[in-house]
Amino acid sequence: MSKKKKILLVVFSLFIILQFIRPADNNSEILITNDISSSIKMSPEVSNILKASCYDCHSNKTNNMWYQNIQPIGWWINHHIEEGKDELNFSEFNTYSLKRRAHKLEEIAEMIEGNEMPLSSYTLIHGEAELNADQKKLIVDWAKTNHDSLKKLIPPQVQK
Repeated sequence: MSKKKKILLVVFSLFIILQFIRPADNNSEILITNDISSSIKMSPEVSNILKASCYDCHSNKTNNMWYQNIQPIGWWINHHIEEGKDELNFSEFNTYSLKRRAHKLEEIAEMIEGNEMPLSSYTLIHGEAELNADQKKLIVDWAKTNHDSLKKLIPPQVQK
């Protein structure tokens, strides 16, 4: 067997072996008591937008696509999901302090206004997640209104 064929065989074998080393699925039970929807009022439109454009990376429930089963693509996507959940997890929102909840709502408005979210790498593949101007305004207004409401509940000594 030629050296080139041996190298190709090793690379192919490694690729096959990698398929058995998978990250854990991001599909745990969602406790409705911890989900943002149980403490922050939202219209069905806001809820639908968040689920379509945000929840895959910012909740405990990801709609896995077929290509996430191909490694190392699955690892890369899992890394993005873990980073997203570390920053904001809608499924765990009610476990945050009032101050952190208010701050996260403020960040949601800033990220949407700054066109930083959803990520372009996500909307490239998930075109339905891209937000139009009306959807952006709806989310920003919702986040700002609820930020202001939460801010009023935080004791002055904690706000600092």
